[in-house]
Amino acid sequence: MIHPSAVIDSQAELDASAEIGPGVVIEGPVRIGADTRILAHSVITGRTTIGSGNSIGPFASVGAPPQDLHYGGEPTEVLIGDHNQIREYVSIHRGTATGRGKTEIGSHCLIMAYCHIAHDCVIGDHAILTNLATLAGHVEVQHHANIGGMTAVHQRCRIGAHAFVGGLSGVGYDIPPYIIMAGARHATRIPGINKVGLRRAGFGRETIARLEAAFRRLFHTPVLAQALDEIEADPDLSACPEVQNLVRFCRESKRGITKRGSNE
Repeated sequence: MIHPSAVIDSQAELDASAEIGPGVVIEGPVRIGADTRILAHSVITGRTTIGSGNSIGPFASVGAPPQDLHYGGEPTEVLIGDHNQIREYVSIHRGTATGRGKTEIGSHCLIMAYCHIAHDCVIGDHAILTNLATLAGHVEVQHHANIGGMTAVHQRCRIGAHAFVGGLSGVGYDIPPYIIMAGARHATRIPGINKVGLRRAGFGRETIARLEAAFRRLFHTPVLAQALDEIEADPDLSACPEVQNLVRFCRESKRGITKRGSNE
C-alpha cells in the first residue's frame, strides 16, 4: 500500500492498511491510522497523528512549522481524528509553545481545497471549511460549523456550533452558535439563525423557535449584557439547552460578539 516513490521516515508509524501515494513525503514521528489514504505528493511532517479512515488529497501539507516569528522549533504537534476529507493543497500547521502546543481537528470534517488552518486552531466534529477558507492562529471552530469559501478568520476568533458563515466574509469577532453571518468585519449581515442547517441536523421545531426568540433578543437589544440577562430571565428560553449554550458562548467571548451593524 506504499508507492515505491514515497519517502517514509524511519520514525513514522503507519498502520498496515494505510495507503501512501506516489511522491508522498512522511518526515519525523508521524503516526497514521487504519485505512487512511495519503494521496500523491502530500507532505506529512513533525509530531503529527492522523486517525483512521481519513483521506488527505494531493499536495497537502500537514504538520509544517507554524508561521509564527516566536516559534523556536519546539516539539509541538497536529492531532487529526477519524473519517475526515482533507482535499488538495490544504495546509495545516502545528501548534506553538506559547499557545496550546497543538493544532486539533476532530472527526468527519470536510476541509476543501486550498484551505489553511494555522497554529493552535481547534476544529470540532462535522465542520466544513469551503475552498480557500483561511483560519489564523488560535481560532476555534465548533461542531457542525460551516465556513464559506474565501473567508478569512482573524486570530483567536471563535465560530460557534452549527453557525454558517457566508463566502467572502471577514470574521473579526466571535460568531455565536446557530446563526448565519456574512460580510466584512464592520459591515456584517446576520439575517437570522441557521434554520436549514438545524433542521438537517435533526433539531425540532420547538428548539428552533426558542433559538429564534433568543436571536431576536440578542441582536435587537442595543446592549449585549442586557439581552443576555433578559434571555436568562425568560423561563421558556432559559430551559432550552441550545439557548443556554448560546448565552454561555456570548458570556465567554473575549474578542466580542458580531452584531448586526455594530460590535460589542
